[in-house]
Amino acid sequence: MKKKVISTLLALAMTAGMLVGCGGSTATDTPAEAPATEEAAEAPAEEASGEQEVLQFYHAYYHEESEWPVAAVMRDIYQQFADQHADGPVKFEPVVVEDVLQVATNEIAGGEFPDMVDFAGNEVPLAAIAQELVVDLKPYIDAEGLQSKVGINYTMNDVDGKVYTVHDQLTTLGLWYNADLYEAAGAATPDQWATYEDMAAAMEALRASGVYGYNAGQGSERLFNSYMAVLDAEAMANPLTAEVVESEAFATAFKTVATMDQANGSAHSTNNAGDFGADFTEGKCATWMNGVWAAGSFNGIEANILPGIYPCSGAIAATGGGLTISSSLSEAQQALALEFLKYMTSDEVQTRIFLEVNANPCNQDLDLNALAEGVDNPTVKLLAQACSLANSADSITTNTGAAWGADVYNAIINKLIECSVEGADIDAKLAELQSELIALIG
Repeated sequence: MKKKVISTLLALAMTAGMLVGCGGSTATDTPAEAPATEEAAEAPAEEASGEQEVLQFYHAYYHEESEWPVAAVMRDIYQQFADQHADGPVKFEPVVVEDVLQVATNEIAGGEFPDMVDFAGNEVPLAAIAQELVVDLKPYIDAEGLQSKVGINYTMNDVDGKVYTVHDQLTTLGLWYNADLYEAAGAATPDQWATYEDMAAAMEALRASGVYGYNAGQGSERLFNSYMAVLDAEAMANPLTAEVVESEAFATAFKTVATMDQANGSAHSTNNAGDFGADFTEGKCATWMNGVWAAGSFNGIEANILPGIYPCSGAIAATGGGLTISSSLSEAQQALALEFLKYMTSDEVQTRIFLEVNANPCNQDLDLNALAEGVDNPTVKLLAQACSLANSADSITTNTGAAWGADVYNAIINKLIECSVEGADIDAKLAELQSELIALIG
């Protein structure tokens, strides 16, 4: 049975922090002011005085609309649900919390859990599951026939046959390429890359034409991530072991990407793929290893830009933690929380998440290209193409950080950056990485 990797760092965090509140909130005479910070969330609640129960929902969309319009869209989606259930036995109360992960972790440290929380891609802390503080959502998903609505949450968030969280958006990674630069160089485009050797040949042709091939470091770690899943899908779906670290698949994936990185040049490596956005839009870099969310980053040059996925028809799509429900709610509160889960994965809300939030929705019933045809927006059209490519890849894997942990993820990035230096001994770097990772995983 597949086991989902959950951040051990967060499990350790349960030893620190203060109790913020308790599950199973009750109503107040006036609606509680939404806390914008962790400190505000820790303020004592007013004494209950009404009969209507309250279901508090912690989320992190605190940004001003002028700063990040997406936050306003998400708050509106939440408020619509609240308005729809205003007269019911339970009041739905969205609560803005700037550091939602820390607030939830603090409650877990005291053996409690927020009524309901959106972890926004962060993993559900192991301590919450170990203490049985959160509800298994799988029976509800099965009973309501929501498997296609929650999409890959159903498998990627499986923990010993239970699903504790559903994220309404996917973190989806592929690449973007400048079709004009590829054509000028006579380079095979990503849709023609059957192997990593095909990609390497295309990068060589691009360099010969006067541009560099791709952003390495974090970008090339994504290549390693995808290639590792092609070579050993089971390894990428489970906790990292010494056997995997020392395997032929691991060595092949690392050395293949590291060799391309070295040819690409150390000047084009960084631990933040976003650093190369300007180079890409200015035509200095032909390939940008970034997520589907970058569809709106091309400043009027969309006609030249196309989405792609990795060689061997590989893509990365991670759910991470999302909507998670306390096990201490009353029957009425839990019923409303589950109804909210159904609402957030519905066709209507998921369409808004695609068109207005510009994210890859988890709902697999939506035809994204058909939705994009109905709007005159180049960002949405590019987003639809990118999501559709990634969603239909032959190999779809979670990201290394979620699967193997942040320390492992960062170690691989750093070692690939070291390999990009001219003359670096890639075999020696591989051996160093293997020793480091074995020490990390114990």
